[in-house]
Amino acid sequence: MTGRRDVIVIGGGHNGLAAAALLGRGGLDVLLLEASERLGGAAITEEFHPGFRASTLAHVAGPLRPALVQRLGLKLDVVEPPVRTFAPGRPGLALHADPDESARSIGAFSPKDAQRYAAFHTSLGRVARLVARVVDAVPPDVGDPGARDLLGLARLALGYRRLGRRDAVSLLRWAPMAVADFAAEWFESEPLRALIAARGIRGAFAGPWSPGTTANLLLGAAYDGGNGAGGCALVRGGLGALSQSLARAARDNGVEVRTEAVVSRITSRDGRVSGVVLENGTDIRARVVVSATDPQRTVVDLLDPALLDPDDRRRFQSVRMTGMASKVNVALGALPRFAGAEDVGRLRGRIHVGPDVDAIERAFDAAKYGGFWERPYIDATLPTLSDPDLAPPGRHVLSAYVQYTPSELRDGGWEARRDELGKVVLATLESAAPGLGALVEAVQILTPLDLEERYRLRGGHPGHGDPGLDQLFVARPVLGYQRYRGPLPGLYLCSAGTHPGGGVTGAPGLNAATEVLRDLR
Repeated sequence: MTGRRDVIVIGGGHNGLAAAALLGRGGLDVLLLEASERLGGAAITEEFHPGFRASTLAHVAGPLRPALVQRLGLKLDVVEPPVRTFAPGRPGLALHADPDESARSIGAFSPKDAQRYAAFHTSLGRVARLVARVVDAVPPDVGDPGARDLLGLARLALGYRRLGRRDAVSLLRWAPMAVADFAAEWFESEPLRALIAARGIRGAFAGPWSPGTTANLLLGAAYDGGNGAGGCALVRGGLGALSQSLARAARDNGVEVRTEAVVSRITSRDGRVSGVVLENGTDIRARVVVSATDPQRTVVDLLDPALLDPDDRRRFQSVRMTGMASKVNVALGALPRFAGAEDVGRLRGRIHVGPDVDAIERAFDAAKYGGFWERPYIDATLPTLSDPDLAPPGRHVLSAYVQYTPSELRDGGWEARRDELGKVVLATLESAAPGLGALVEAVQILTPLDLEERYRLRGGHPGHGDPGLDQLFVARPVLGYQRYRGPLPGLYLCSAGTHPGGGVTGAPGLNAATEVLRDLR
């Protein structure tokens, strides 16, 4: 048994690092335990081919919440390109940070849509600013609200009233809508509808015609500042540079960090958390345990079932965590030529490969029944355009987030069909960038099985739980435990499985640390 600590943080992903650094800054004695040999979780940079490095899993930052960056004094080199998203084609469609530039690109498809875009950008921005307040707030206790809960709800209600009648009604209508209907309500051109719809299904086991997917778009818009084009924050050095910055902040604030330290169970005494036991038998005591692993693993696997209400355990077991995405990193001998991207600046942000809403829906249909479509939806980046050091001179890295690939296949397993997925992804990219295949020097294929077994993402789900309407805000991870506190006193949750959800934002770690400090004081 080791000496008693103030706080043990389980998991060294970016949320765990953020929580640990903030708790250390608050004067607490903090120990962070990471199961693997490296820190960062899904926000890592690795060499996947000699001389070629990529953000192995997640490839775009959230971006991080400003309050987290300010409190920890993080020094990051973040690039937000003028063209946020580009859809290859003849002509290509480019959505810019500048809405006027976006409207000019849209005009090639539909003059009517070009005229509508300014209203879309403005209305989405107003609604997103209110949603951002929800993102930064601790969800209220809906079962037994206290004065603090009521005050928070009153502030949100006041913000809602200030939206104005039209936007207030729009928010109530939009949140439960299928994002395909939302896009069609604004625009008539199919390429633009597909770009908008894609923002609602990222990270979700849902298609653009699934109800509630517009809520996921609004949540993303809150991080992106409400820009109609969405966001694209690339970190020089890859997302591993972000995790390293958080790790430095943690150590600078007195946090002890241990890697290859696998927690086998969370211990308790007199009905309260008392610490953890590692796989090697080491017993470490603490006043508080903060878990950055997914809520299901934390509650179902690490806690003694005898300590839990059977209904609570069942609800945590029922959290939907079906993986739906793969990651493919490609080493290229030269810059590929995407259709409609005569100006290389169009390729510095996200590259959307999904020609229309129905094509994205067909990919989801295949995943629903345990397969993957021959033309999956791909969100790609060429990070070497902003950070040439990620590849040898003149060469490039293409990072492809591939959706939809279910965690369990109906026919065969992922080990047997890994190469098939790689061929499908390269063929889909070739359709958007003719000649790309001839430039390929190496391919790294990470399936949902790899995400679970190599990177400890349960079910292969990068967001620690699907962002459906029934698993957001007061229902994330489950009703009754939405305030970062677990089912045992002294246990806190801070992973992407808590509010406000996935993405490399640090919001769960920031919010949970704030609650721990408030409780201990």
